[in-house]
Amino acid sequence: MIQKLPATVFYQPLSDELNFEGTVTMQVAEQLFNYCKYEPVFRWSDANNDCEDRANAICILLDEWGVPNFKGWLFSGYYLKKNYGSLVNYWNYHVAALIPVTQQEEVSYWIIDPATSNQLVTIEEWSLQMTLTEISYHFIKQGMYYIFPPKKIEKHNWYKRNKRNYRWTIQGLSGINGVSTKGKAQLSFKKNMVKKTEERFRRLKNNPPAFLDVLHKQVNK
Repeated sequence: MIQKLPATVFYQPLSDELNFEGTVTMQVAEQLFNYCKYEPVFRWSDANNDCEDRANAICILLDEWGVPNFKGWLFSGYYLKKNYGSLVNYWNYHVAALIPVTQQEEVSYWIIDPATSNQLVTIEEWSLQMTLTEISYHFIKQGMYYIFPPKKIEKHNWYKRNKRNYRWTIQGLSGINGVSTKGKAQLSFKKNMVKKTEERFRRLKNNPPAFLDVLHKQVNK
């Protein structure tokens, strides 16, 4: 009997060690999801573009707000290993912010990605939903990692968050791929839009949602 392979598998060779202090409750996780879902700066309707920037922006906010976070990554089998396996929309990869949640004294990992789901889903559910044909590979990285080097993807050679890719993140939230030739051309006449996006994002950083007061009281006990 031929054993059927799972559609998606957790890929330990690229996953980081998950050392963190604290988790959130499911109630707080759901509130965070809804907050992000209805915040227009994230442009969730444009699911085919800028997933790195949305994920990065949310992780920046969560860092500022004192919420533990990571990023969930998903690669098609073809893209990662030049083997079988594709994702929906024939994406090579996808990424979203991820938060650790404690339920009944157990920790699980939940994805914030309203571009692909109307509710919180675990990284396993998210990966399965995004997999078109088997097989795909999902894993968890620290939130500080922005993107991988495309020619040689290893565990420890990812690009960390810095001032340069922060600018790319703000541009991505504005609907501009600042790395591409087209995006660079757009920047010349969309400076005001990018400026407004950055101003709105800065206000979000400086004004955490009120429901997080409960989380901070728990941490400070």
